[in-house]
Amino acid sequence: MPTADTTFQETEQEIVERWRAQELERAGFPEDMANELAMRTDVDLHAAINLIRRGCAPELAAQILL
Repeated sequence: MPTADTTFQETEQEIVERWRAQELERAGFPEDMANELAMRTDVDLHAAINLIRRGCAPELAAQILL
């Protein structure tokens, strides 16, 4: 009797969201905030990272972006 294939295949969107979250964390966002921002297609990744690089606190940057 064949067994069911339980291999998990990430979608392209999930791969992109994971990458975005990693980049946001690397820039200085806390993990939970990075994950939330990464899922939002209306949040510009480069703008988010630039806010942090210019000295904006992650909480304020998230408020600006959202």
